[in-house]
Amino acid sequence: MSAAMSATITRAADFLETAEQAFASVEKLYAHARTNVRAEVSQGGKISASALEASQHAAHGMAWLATYVEALREMLAYASRMQSEGRYGEIEDLLTRIGFGEYLAQAFGGIPMNQGEFIRPEDFGIQTDTIAALKRGAVDSAISMGNTPANRARLMTLVAKQDASALIGDPGLDETMESIRDEIRKFGQAEVAPHAHEWHLQNAYIPIEIIEGLSALGVFGLTIPEEFGGMGLGKIAMCAVTEELSRAYIGVGSLGTRSEIAAELILCGGTEEQKQEFLPKIASGEILPTAVFTEPNTGSDLASLRTRATRERDAYKITGNKTWITHPVRADLMTVLARTNPSEPGYKGLSMFLAKKPRGTDENPFPAQGMSGGEIEVLGYRGMKEYEIAFDAFDVPAANLLGGVEGQGFKQLMQTFESARIQTAARAVGVAQNALELGIRYALDRIQFGKALINFPRVADKLALISAEVHIARQLTYFSARAKDADKRCDVEAGMAKLLGARVAWAAADNVLQIHGGNGFALEYPISRVLCDARILNIFEGAAEIQAQVIARRLLEEGN
Repeated sequence: MSAAMSATITRAADFLETAEQAFASVEKLYAHARTNVRAEVSQGGKISASALEASQHAAHGMAWLATYVEALREMLAYASRMQSEGRYGEIEDLLTRIGFGEYLAQAFGGIPMNQGEFIRPEDFGIQTDTIAALKRGAVDSAISMGNTPANRARLMTLVAKQDASALIGDPGLDETMESIRDEIRKFGQAEVAPHAHEWHLQNAYIPIEIIEGLSALGVFGLTIPEEFGGMGLGKIAMCAVTEELSRAYIGVGSLGTRSEIAAELILCGGTEEQKQEFLPKIASGEILPTAVFTEPNTGSDLASLRTRATRERDAYKITGNKTWITHPVRADLMTVLARTNPSEPGYKGLSMFLAKKPRGTDENPFPAQGMSGGEIEVLGYRGMKEYEIAFDAFDVPAANLLGGVEGQGFKQLMQTFESARIQTAARAVGVAQNALELGIRYALDRIQFGKALINFPRVADKLALISAEVHIARQLTYFSARAKDADKRCDVEAGMAKLLGARVAWAAADNVLQIHGGNGFALEYPISRVLCDARILNIFEGAAEIQAQVIARRLLEEGN
């Protein structure tokens, strides 16, 4: 171990010891919040849906507080792992101090659920003297040693000396995962990043050559078992790959999401014949899938889906309307959620179908009988294009009913949500990382009043906090991926990673645009695209409010 590393660990020891004590206090704060919210939303010892809805601010705030507790836990776990491996340098220590101190201060002072809504300990009905007692001592000390002007300035001094495209701090991956990340980073920076803004401005499809390049790298079969032609890697690898591709352009980072969802649906719910037919072709990139779930006027309320699938001899006829379907024109396979039993209310009558279709073009997007659609023009998240789709007796062979049994569609879809949300969290980290790099480059290059912008404290402060928050979101995403790789139920962990990552990405893009000033508002500057791309992350794969609701309900039901 180098002398510099040894000195850093020595300096960090006092802070981390104090941080451990402070963490115990924030856990107690969360316990008080959970107890009070549970009492508020319970009737007869059970969680009441109507009471939970009436108390959404407190319940969703509890989900945010729980997310902060997990984020703080992961910061300490990260520091411990990195120290034991001799990888805890000064930048890693500063990221931990700034991030831990700031999130601790917000937990006791007010967590931003979005730009205009905050949750404070008092909102949970916790007494002021209880809050003060928990904050006194270790919490106050950790805050005073954390997100300080001196720490932020030092971090930016170190950052200014390195390549702006380098990650700030060691992400903590092992050698194999770092090798995978590096290979994907090289592809993204060479083949994607130089062209991403042009694709965005032209609302152009991601070129087929890029898709072929991703296929050659194994991106589409990353987590598909080797027996079906995939690489058989875990969700940590998926996070590293998704982040790097999204760092170059979220559209490219999202191409693999469709393959991931389709493959997991088939792996978890498909028949052996369906696995043998579809998985190798998905893994190789021969088949590009698209998810066809959402309908007009339903949004997250999947129980209200009205698209019908009616059995006629050896086929189903699908009729209905779908919306917000990503990359459907060039897709070869649609995973379609439809109602097979109209007499069954809610989720029970839904089934999933593996519906083949021919690839289309802009001139003829859906060259298939019984299928039509129109493009939805969007602010960002371009490169694949969004569509509304109308089905009119669209034919799907009965053999392509996922699993061969009706009524399992919603259950099958739920099995994919953990992975989908982990992957979305990784996309968010990649977008935030891109924004951060754009901000650092601009702040170093832009001269105002005789000096670079990065030398102004308000600019440097923004970049320092973005650095810490990207680091926190990355570690929380890895945490959820490790849980999934260990075959643990991780809907809460995945939801937390997605919830926080999406907010971090939007805040990073918004603050970096502010650093650009008027130039950031000009379409020619990439940050304008990154801002648009970041905004969708808080909406798809479960809007933030729905995500907080799901997390809150699960946490409140634990221990009942």
